Amino acid sequence: MPFILNTNTGLTGTPEEVQIYYQEVGEGNPVVLIHGWPLNLEMWEYQFNELPKHNIRVIAYDRRGFGKSSKPWEPYTYDAFAQDLKALLETLDLYNVTLVGFSMGGGEVARFLSKYNTEGRVTKAAFVSSVTPFLLKTDSNPDGVPQEQFDGMQQQLEDDRAHFLTGFAKQFYGVHLFNNPVSEERLQQDSALALQAAGYATIKAMQAWSTTDFRDDLTRIKVPTLVIHGKADETVPIDIAGEKTAAAIPQAKFVVFDDAPHGLVYTHKERFNEEIIRFINS
Repeated sequence: MPFILNTNTGLTGTPEEVQIYYQEVGEGNPVVLIHGWPLNLEMWEYQFNELPKHNIRVIAYDRRGFGKSSKPWEPYTYDAFAQDLKALLETLDLYNVTLVGFSMGGGEVARFLSKYNTEGRVTKAAFVSSVTPFLLKTDSNPDGVPQEQFDGMQQQLEDDRAHFLTGFAKQFYGVHLFNNPVSEERLQQDSALALQAAGYATIKAMQAWSTTDFRDDLTRIKVPTLVIHGKADETVPIDIAGEKTAAAIPQAKFVVFDDAPHGLVYTHKERFNEEIIRFINS
C-alpha cells in the first residue's frame, strides 16, 4: 500500500514527488515502526506477527532510498526523513501514535518530535538501539566515533557494498567464532534486504546518521519515552548512545538487555515484543 507525498529538495525550491511504501496490519492502538540502516520495513517481520494479537495497529514503512520506496538522488537528511514521517501520519490521519525508532530510525523519532509534533499526533516514543544523541567525535562530543571510521565504511560501501554488508550483518547480531545467535540464512536474508536500497542512498543515509547531532532534539521531547539498548551492542555502543539518550530525555524509562547485540529486535524478539506491547498499551 504505497502513498505519494511531496517534499522540497531544499536545492531547487521546487517540490519533488517521492513515493513511500508502507504496510499495516491489525486494529487498535497505532504504532509506527521505523527501520534501521541498511534494512527496510521487512526487518519488523516478527513484530508484524505478534503485536496485532494485542490490540495494536502496526504500521511500518520503507525509508526513502530503501526497499520499495522511491530512490531520489537527494535529499537524505533527517529533516527530509522527518517530513516523510509527518506525511505518513497525516495521510493515514493517525493520532495517539507510538513511534518506535530502531537504530537510525531513532533519529527520525527525535527530529519529528522536536519539529513536527505540533498537532499532538504522537503520544509515546521508543528509542531502540538508537544512534541518538550524537555519534560523531567532536570537541563537544569527545566520546564519539572518529570521522575516519565512518570514512572507512563509506570507502568499503563504494568498493564492494555486498561484501561490506555481509560483515556488517555479523556485527549487527554479535556473531563471533564461538557465538552464533542467528542462522546463516538470517544473515543472508538481511543482506538481501539491504541490497534492495540504492547504493548512493545507503551511503548518504550513513552520512546522515553518523554526523547528525540530536542533542537539542532530545531535550524537546515531552511525551512518555522508552529507551531500549543492548549492553553487548558493538554497532552502536550503549555508553555513547542508549545511556546518553535516556539521560537527555526527562523521565525516560531505560531498559537494558544485558547480553543483547544491536539487532535485539530479532535476537531477543520475545522480550522486546513484551516490552513494546506493555509500553504501547499502558
